[in-house]
Order: sequence, then C-alpha cells, then structure tokens
Amino acid sequence: MSSPSVLTADLAAKLAAIALGHVNQEYPNKLDHMMSGPQDVRGPKDLHPIFFGSFDWHSCVHSHWLLASLLRLHPEMPQAPAIRSLFDHAFTTEKIEAERSYISAETARSFSRPYGWAWLLKLHAELADHDAPWAVTFEPLATAFADRLKAFLPKCDYPIRTGVHSSTAFALALSADYARVVEDHHLLALLKAKGLEWYGQDQACQAWEPSGDDFLSPALMEAECMRRLMTREDFRVWFDRFLPDAASGTPQALFHPAQVSDRTDGKIAHLDGLNLSRAWCWRSIAATLPVSHPMQTVAREAAERHLTASLAHVTGDYMGEHWLASYALLALTAG
Repeated sequence: MSSPSVLTADLAAKLAAIALGHVNQEYPNKLDHMMSGPQDVRGPKDLHPIFFGSFDWHSCVHSHWLLASLLRLHPEMPQAPAIRSLFDHAFTTEKIEAERSYISAETARSFSRPYGWAWLLKLHAELADHDAPWAVTFEPLATAFADRLKAFLPKCDYPIRTGVHSSTAFALALSADYARVVEDHHLLALLKAKGLEWYGQDQACQAWEPSGDDFLSPALMEAECMRRLMTREDFRVWFDRFLPDAASGTPQALFHPAQVSDRTDGKIAHLDGLNLSRAWCWRSIAATLPVSHPMQTVAREAAERHLTASLAHVTGDYMGEHWLASYALLALTAG
C-alpha cells in the first residue's frame, strides 16, 4: 500500500476492503473470556454475535468504527453497499441484547477494560452521525459501557501509563468523543476531572519508549488525551510544560519511527501501530497549538515520518492486518 498523507478515495476503498475481509472471520481468534464452569466453554460467534471476527473482540469493534467512518467520509465508495448490509444484519435488537447480556455477567466485570470500552463508545459516536437506524439500535449497548465507565473511574485512583490496551489516557480520549456527541455531561465532567487528577501536574516527560509491546506512545497519548479534555489555551500551557524541549526534537524517541523486525509476530507488529498512532497524535497536537508555535513544523514532520514508516504495512500479515487500518485512519484524518 502506498503512503499518501491524506485519505484519498482509493485509499479509503482499500482500507474498507481490508476490514470487510475480516470482521466476519471468526478464526483465528483470541478470546478475552472468563469461564466459571464447563457451561462457559463457547466459541466466539456464540459469545459475541456481532463482534466475533477480526481476531479479537476489541479489534472487531474498532473495525466496525473504521467502516462506519469511511462510509461517512466516502459514501459512494464501491464497498458502501456491503458496509450498509453488514450493519443492517449486525446491529439488530437481538444481537445488541446478546452483546449487552454478555458484559452484564459478573465474570465479565473487567472484560476489555478500558480499551474495548472506549472503542465501543467511539463506534456509537460515529454511528450517530449516519442517517440510519443503527445508532438507535446500538444505544443500549453503548449506554451499558458508559455506565460501566462511570462506575469504574471514581475508584480508579491511579492512571495506567502504558502503551497498550490498559492505557487510561487512550480510554479517556476516545470516551470524550462519545460524551460530547450524546451530550452526556456527567461522563464528560468525570473524564475531565480524572484527566486533570491523573495528568494535570505532569511535566518534563522523559518518554522512555518504545517498549517492544507498544502500539501507543505513553507520552503522546497522554498529550492527545489532555488536548481533548482542555481548552486550547490551557492545553498549550500544559503541553509546553509537559514536553518543554519538544521543539528541538527532544526526547528523541518521540520523533523517530520504531523499527519493526517481524510483522508475523503479533506483539512486534504492535510497533507499526505505534508509528501510526504517533502520527495521529502529532497531527492532532499540531492542529491545536497556535500556528506560531515552534512545534508546528517539528510535529508535522514527525507525523509524516511515522505515517510513511508503517502505512505501507497495514496489509501483509494477519497479525497486523486485523487491526492496523483503524490506526491508519486515525492518522490520516487527524488535524
């Protein structure tokens, strides 16, 4: 796949084709499923009648977000009829209730927390922007996850500063999009309060990354989180304190793409996601900082380097192919 820095119609079609190729592919599959007895030994499609494909539940959720986003951005793409048909068959009252019932079990208390929660809320926010019944049907499931987040955050005393699924910065960032779209002021206030509590006083970030498992930058994801939760001016003040030497390319790790030595290894392939998510964060940050800010050129150039390094590898091996396109879209549409 070529590496343009914008989402062309041709590239949108290619990304849509990738996701359509695996959202209904049940196996191979990596279940996040607690079993309390032999009665709980069940397959992916039996457990999750909507999100059973794409290797794991959360990847299937954000692959549906990818398809919904591409359908809105390029409604005349060749894949549009297939996407609409997929959603019509997936987002039914019965299937939504089955997904909701699964997470209501005590054994699923921490299921896909917080990464999958955030992506599911992000999906609902996207569905709400379509002239279709999908969001109305989907609402009970999204509300269940929003309620779960409201119950969890007050007792989560510490942030989780990782570059993987447990990242609380990522969860707050995507959940804020949902809260604004559905006008859930309680949730948005809670997200802002937690963001300030966890990250508001951070400064002089050392950015000891990447680790060999990262698909998110702990440093830049925190910045992207705060960008979404603060006013522009407050964010500028916070960012200049958080990364005071960024305009000079320090910490260096944040400005250079990670090397990916084996894309058939699911964990090492995370590093392509790291490159794409850094491009997303740098583009978003640059778009929010004042045009005269010294980070403008530095951030945009860093974004292009990271995007170029990994966009060409969104396809090629299923270990990356089942999820990387979503991060490519985040990067291509940022800013």
